[in-house]
Amino acid sequence: MENEEKQQYEEHLESMRHSASHVLAHAVLKLYPDAKLGIGPAIENGFYYDFEFSEPIEEGDLKKIEKEMKKIIKRGLPITQVSMNRKDAIEYYKKTEQTYKLELMEDIEGDELSFYITGENEFADLCRGPHVSTTKDIGAIKLTKTAGAYWRGDETKKMLTRIYGTAFDTENELNTFLKNQEELENRNHRKIGKQLELFAIITEIGQGLPVWLPRGYTMRRILEDYVIRLERDYGYLHILTPHINREVLFETSGHLGFYKDSMYPPMVVDDEVYYLKPMNCPAGMMVYNLEPKSYRDLPYKLGEFGTVYRYEKSGELQGLQRVRGFTQNDAHIFCTPEQLEASIHEVLDMFHIFYKDVGFLKYKFRLSLSDKEANPKKYAGDPERWKIAEETLRKVLTDREAEFEEMPGDAAFYGPKIDVQAVNVFGKEDSVSTVQLDFNLPQRFNIKYIDDAGVEQEPFVIHRAIIGSFERFFAFLIETHGGDFPLWFTPEQVYVIPISDKHHEYAQSVYEDFKNADLRVKLDARTKSMQSRIRDAEKMKIPYIVVVGDKEIETETISVRSRKNKSEGLMKVQEFIDSLKEEIRTKEPFTPLEEEDSN
Repeated sequence: MENEEKQQYEEHLESMRHSASHVLAHAVLKLYPDAKLGIGPAIENGFYYDFEFSEPIEEGDLKKIEKEMKKIIKRGLPITQVSMNRKDAIEYYKKTEQTYKLELMEDIEGDELSFYITGENEFADLCRGPHVSTTKDIGAIKLTKTAGAYWRGDETKKMLTRIYGTAFDTENELNTFLKNQEELENRNHRKIGKQLELFAIITEIGQGLPVWLPRGYTMRRILEDYVIRLERDYGYLHILTPHINREVLFETSGHLGFYKDSMYPPMVVDDEVYYLKPMNCPAGMMVYNLEPKSYRDLPYKLGEFGTVYRYEKSGELQGLQRVRGFTQNDAHIFCTPEQLEASIHEVLDMFHIFYKDVGFLKYKFRLSLSDKEANPKKYAGDPERWKIAEETLRKVLTDREAEFEEMPGDAAFYGPKIDVQAVNVFGKEDSVSTVQLDFNLPQRFNIKYIDDAGVEQEPFVIHRAIIGSFERFFAFLIETHGGDFPLWFTPEQVYVIPISDKHHEYAQSVYEDFKNADLRVKLDARTKSMQSRIRDAEKMKIPYIVVVGDKEIETETISVRSRKNKSEGLMKVQEFIDSLKEEIRTKEPFTPLEEEDSN
């Protein structure tokens, strides 16, 4: 019943927000009669509408539009669905010079078109719905921002102005959402990434091609080393394949047939055609095939930190979350049918260890299955192997008493999968890791092993990514921790700050002690005031600040400040080093005091 109520509430919100988008368009036409209307759907957490304005509007204009919307909502105008024949609809939109609506109508079949009318023909919009009954049912609204959006997502078409908004039943719900959105913006990975000097998008290098700056690259290498050690503990071998591959490889894999639009254009070298690789999998299949395998060699586990390139439209690029070049923590497991269940369990065990250590404490699973009744021709491979694979994935999740949602029809054409949805402090979900079975590439690359009866068999092939892509993972990592990373992988663990020049020699000695203990430490002996240097360290979210002056020199101690308790008092250097080593060993996540107090 709880799921049914949740679904009903979500459907109600969608109808209300869709109606709010119509009220937005209605208000815009009242204030800007020559505006051209694009589309205005409900989206997650709100709605938007695309407009072409004769003169650009600014963020400040949103208050005026929002005020007009509230007037329309207060009037309680009925929202009614009507049917209009195509000829009348064309005449209506020609008369009002709504060229984008005329273009949309070309893609709709049939002579009768669905319109929704607000009030007594005050506003009409081509729309399938759903909508609420009257504008009074819309609740509390807020316009949040504007953005540019190419018409129909096509970079060759005109850039329109997209106005975003949100709507909730009550002002309290709206205010809670807006407060959370403000905190989310404070945790925005692009904002924090710039503040903490983790990564940069440099125009001269290219859109969607992030550069890892020294502090960010330090974190990345620490996590790479961690994952490699974890994988080696579970018997993985590691490879590294080239960034470009010959055309024949992608012809064999099928990428040129169904993925070419997302690949970069070919390069011709010595009369041979090469492509930047969009995936690591085809090269991994070739490595498997270098030598014959028997059942005794399985499971055979190949891991790779492989950089791939995919053409994404410029309007869809977003910080580290959507990029054109990224490195995947790929792995391919080749196993017998009898090993399949244990192999999936092992992968999920690795996920659990990793999430605990990086501080992802809340996550759930999504099981993507086939829907052969609805689309029997969509799926590659033997139906019996599909059945075994889907039943095994379901059994593993059930046996682990994991929270998961089944998604029939969401499986890729080449196999079912488990996606791991990490949930941040605001309940926002992101797909972080994947366990994907593949029945396509084994057939295309003739992947085989010899069983105990000497008969050639096709193994099950599992694609597995703990981190997914480093770029997308780091976006989630930054936003989850708000930049306050656990001590074990934060870029610098300690700043040493001498109060004045006369304390520099002792500070240098303390710095060397930390460095010799293999801690990531920085000595800040700039001419700025001590308080200014402390503020700079706090801005960079350094876990521990060590201050040394006369008292510390006399007692052969250090004064320790932590981001959690501020002043930790005087400590012996080795005592402090030992406490840091223990915090690193246990991979204790950082929890701010105010967060602890609220629990």
